[in-house]
Amino acid sequence: MIDTVKKTLLAGLGAVIVSKDAVEGALHDWIEKGKITPGEAKLFAEKLIQAGENQWGKSMEDVSQKLADFAQRVPFAKQDELRSLEARVALLEQVALRAALAVGTQGSPPPSTEP
Repeated sequence: MIDTVKKTLLAGLGAVIVSKDAVEGALHDWIEKGKITPGEAKLFAEKLIQAGENQWGKSMEDVSQKLADFAQRVPFAKQDELRSLEARVALLEQVALRAALAVGTQGSPPPSTEP
């Protein structure tokens, strides 16, 4: 999973470093030097953009899958489970309070909180 995260971060970093302006500048230089034609430069730029988008998509899918797998292995509590537990605790608190009041009304002193 760490390797996937590294690849994703590096892909993002690469996208920032190799900006559109940098690619256009390099292609313009190649055109001026006669190394490629304007049509070839356009085709190269389109392929580069498509390759970057494909890699980003694959990386994001891989990270999403790894996170989903991780979430399945780790027992996180769901919101409905937490609400259910909160309701049970509230009910138990009410029962404990009623029991304490019932003991107090029978003439017995309430339990001491001192050790």
